[in-house]
Amino acid sequence: MDRRSFLALLAAGTSVVLAGCASAGGETPAGSAAAVPASAPPPPPLLPPPPDRSKRAPIGADMITALPGTGSNLALTVDDGADADVVGAYIQFAKDTGARFTFFVTASYPAWTTHRAALRPLVDAGQIQLANHTWDHPDLTKLSGSAVAAQLTKTQKFLKDNYGVDGRPYFRPPYGFHNAAVDKVAADLGYTVPTLWYGSLSDSSVITEDYLLECARKYFVAQAIVIGHANHPAVTHVYPRLIEIIRQRNLSMVTLNDVLIPPT
Repeated sequence: MDRRSFLALLAAGTSVVLAGCASAGGETPAGSAAAVPASAPPPPPLLPPPPDRSKRAPIGADMITALPGTGSNLALTVDDGADADVVGAYIQFAKDTGARFTFFVTASYPAWTTHRAALRPLVDAGQIQLANHTWDHPDLTKLSGSAVAAQLTKTQKFLKDNYGVDGRPYFRPPYGFHNAAVDKVAADLGYTVPTLWYGSLSDSSVITEDYLLECARKYFVAQAIVIGHANHPAVTHVYPRLIEIIRQRNLSMVTLNDVLIPPT
């Protein structure tokens, strides 16, 4: 869904709400338009602000698949970036709704350079977090220690040079494949927290919008880390419906930094 269509849906929803309120109050004659002051403030973001960072939970240097403790947070983590248009749509989604999420960047994809100017302010503000998903997405368990290190350090340098962050301590091994040897190399570079997931939108390859929404309904639950992908356009067509699920369940979208205190 492009920005114009998305905003049209939001405007339509706002119009319905205003009309309903006017009818309920009995103050607007049938067939007339409700008067809206020119100085009326814009509607609030569709999604609530992040939780109080003073309530973040400490985590150890170990693999995580969900957010610790109790709460109503949802960590949507978006991998890869093979399709620059999808990366751009996620950025616009964040701007339009206040959505917060973590990109696990595969830095060889041109999308991360193409959209640097639009993405950098959201990273600087903490609304979008960037983490390390290697340079070009190999199975790390099949590489030598030096090759694993090269995969992580190339992306580390790319993130630092382009976005002022390096993603530490979070890294996501491609396909979820890692072992003790991979984890040690990563930890030596400061990537002490292999970040896996509780559920998936299953969109690393081409799927239907209906199936993606089925996965969202299944896995968008409190304290979940959910994996999505910026590779194919299906997800860009259903952002309003994803928001609907999140709001109906009273969930708060968060970055990892919003809710976790990493090991020192």
